[in-house]
Formats: sequence, structure tokens, C-alpha cells
Amino acid sequence: MTRRIVLVDLLFYTGKKGGMESYVREIYSRLPADDPELQFIGYASRELAAAGAPWFPGRIVDSGISGENRIAWAGGELFSVGRAARRLRADLIHCPANFGPAASRVPVVLTVQDLLAFRHPEYVPGPYSVVVRAMIRLAAKTSRRILTISSASRDDIMSFLAVPHDRIDVIPLAGSAPTAPPRSSRRTDQLLAVGNRMPHKNFELLLEALASIPAVRRPRLVITGSHGDDPLSPVVARLGLDASVELRGWLPADELERLYAESTALVFPTLFEGFGLPSLEAMARGCPVICSDLPVMREVAGDAARYVDPTDAASVARAIEAVCSDENLRSRMSAAGLARASQFSWDRTAAATRETFLEVLAGR
Repeated sequence: MTRRIVLVDLLFYTGKKGGMESYVREIYSRLPADDPELQFIGYASRELAAAGAPWFPGRIVDSGISGENRIAWAGGELFSVGRAARRLRADLIHCPANFGPAASRVPVVLTVQDLLAFRHPEYVPGPYSVVVRAMIRLAAKTSRRILTISSASRDDIMSFLAVPHDRIDVIPLAGSAPTAPPRSSRRTDQLLAVGNRMPHKNFELLLEALASIPAVRRPRLVITGSHGDDPLSPVVARLGLDASVELRGWLPADELERLYAESTALVFPTLFEGFGLPSLEAMARGCPVICSDLPVMREVAGDAARYVDPTDAASVARAIEAVCSDENLRSRMSAAGLARASQFSWDRTAAATRETFLEVLAGR
């Protein structure tokens, strides 16, 4: 049997892109290098090629393009990926991070993680929002099949990109496996929040909620995920929270694992998500989750989370106080979270993704 070549577009991968990188790492670490039907080639950013990708089940080709340079990255997505596919005689291209070729003679499977720039353009910097929308539209038009990670994202793709239902496969994400058993006892004075500093992560409202809790009952809050000077620093100072809030940058996996293990709860007051992976990451570690009452979060967290109105600081504050003060509630939430997280599997995600590749290659 002749193995078909799948070129995987890894121009976006720099080690600093969070959820999109987790997605591609978890999937491709589960696809075997000796797959009898598929052969994988990674078309990598300069940063990934230099760092290496031991999780990738095939050869890595250095594109020479920096994934940190937005202009170079955009040009690479639009023009270089398609040329590389032809040069390497690929039978299929997988673009796992929203963007892809403007045109391609090689069939494309595109993963659209979310449509933030369409649903909430106010959360994406002005000119960049316009470029992002144009590139996603082109990639969607070029692609043979679109993968997405939630029913909420599928509905956005149908609405904003006019893609028919039968060209979209919903394949949910999963939480990564804990590196240590969930702890039976946790600190009752520490909360965790994770994410970049884009406006839709809603950390300012979270800080306002924390400031409204009397100091004698106020838990400590650790917020991870910043790059460089943290824009939340002046907010913390203005609200007088210097003694209560620790702002952390981008953390290695073992340090984030420690924080999940010792924190009372994850607080996730997001205004928009394509999936909301941190909620499953926390639940898989027995960490209770307080999150926004959004359809996508209900889809992911089910009945295991404590839901809040992400536009109301008082709602967030009440949930924080309730969870921090009630050991029985935390115990129930932890057990429910573990059960919920077990319903999601990266093995199933990888297998379903591979099946889509085979269907497109077969012309179905």
C-alpha cells in the first residue's frame, strides 16, 4: 500500500501560542510514525525547527519563516504552504491554526479553533482583526473540509463563513493527563486563573470581583500567561491588590501542574472561547472550576462547574466566596470534574482527525 503524504502546516508554532500548540502536540503525538496509510511531514516555523519537535511523527522541514513575525507568518500561510506541499508531493495539507493557503491544488483540511475576530472584533486589535477575518475566509473557501472543536464554533463557522454543515466535523479537545494524582487537600486561600491578556479573558473584572471581597476573607489569586510587561499590573495597583495577586508569565508545564494541584479552584471568567480547555485541564486534576455561563462552557464543563455571569463582578465574587468557604461543595465539584474530564479523550480526538484525513483523501 502506498502511504499518502500529509503536510502539516506548523508555521504558527513557536512555543508561545498556548491552546493551538497544545492541540497540535496532543494530536500528532498520538499518530504513529509507522502509520500504514499516512506519512506526515511538518512544515515548521524557524522557531520550531530550531527547538525540535520530538512529539511529531515524521520529518520536520524548516520553512525559514518566523512564526513570531506576523507579516512573514501571514505571507507563509497564504503562499509558502501550498508551494511546499507541491514541492514535497503532498497528497493533503492539514492547517491546524485557523489560517491556510489562499489557493491550493492539494486538498486542504483546515482546523478553525474559533471565530473571535468575527464574533467579537472589538477584542482583536483594529487592523489585525481585518487581516485575520480575510485570511480565515480565504482558508475556509480553499479547504475541502473544516475541523472545529465545539458545536458553538461550528455554528459560528456556518453563520459567518457560510460553510455548509456537511463540510464541518466537530472533534472536541481533551484535558492533558495529570503528571501526579489529584491532591486530596488543597489550599483554601489560593485561586488560579490562566490565559493570555487579550480583553476577552476578562481578567480586569476578575480583579474587581476579588477587590470587592473583604480582605479578611479574600483568597490569594495567581494569574499566569503573560508575555513581557503585564498590562494587569496597573489594575492590581489601582485596586490595592498587591498583597493578594501574583502575576506570572508563561510557565513551564511542571510549574503550571503544581499550581493546578494546590489551588482551591480555577476561575475562568472568559467572555468568549472556542472551547475553554483550561476548564478540562483543571477538572482532570480534581481542581474545582468557576467559569462563565456561556453555551460553549456548558458544552464542555456540563454540570461539573460553578457558573457565573462574566459581566457582573458581584456574581464572580459570590461564587469565589461560596467555593472557598464550603469544603463539601469543593469535594462535590472535584468529583464531578474528574468524571466530566474522563468523558474527553485525546486518543479519540487524534483518531477522528486521522479518519477525516482518510475520508478527504478518498474523495468522500
